[in-house]
Amino acid sequence: QVQLVESGGGLVQAGGSLRLSCAASGRTFSTYTMGWFRQAPGKEREFVAAISWSGGATDYADSVKGRFTISRDNAKITVYLQMNSLKPEDTAVYSCVARPGLVTRWADRYDYWGQGTQVTVSS
Repeated sequence: QVQLVESGGGLVQAGGSLRLSCAASGRTFSTYTMGWFRQAPGKEREFVAAISWSGGATDYADSVKGRFTISRDNAKITVYLQMNSLKPEDTAVYSCVARPGLVTRWADRYDYWGQGTQVTVSS
C-alpha cells in the first residue's frame, strides 16, 4: 500500500517559483513511477509530469516543459516538482500520483493519488 501527502502549495506572483513535495509511505515506493496531475476550476484534470522509479525517465506536459522539473529522492521517500516562471494558467490543485509501472500520461493508470495541494498564481 502507498499513501501520498503533498505539500508546498501556496500563492505566488506570476514569474515566481514554488516547489511541491510529495511524501510517500509504503515499502515499495522505490519501485513506483511517480507523477503529478493538476486540475483547475471548471477544467479537466491534466497530466503535468512523471518520473520513473530510478529517475532515469521523465515526461512533461508541453505546457510546463522547460519551466517545471520533477525529481525524486528514494532515500527520503519524496518526489518533488520544482515550478519556475509560473503563469496564472498554472493555477490549479496539484495531485501526486503513483503506479507500479512505466511512466505514463494516462490518469486512470495511476493506482494511488494524494489529496492535492492548491497552487495559485496571481497576475
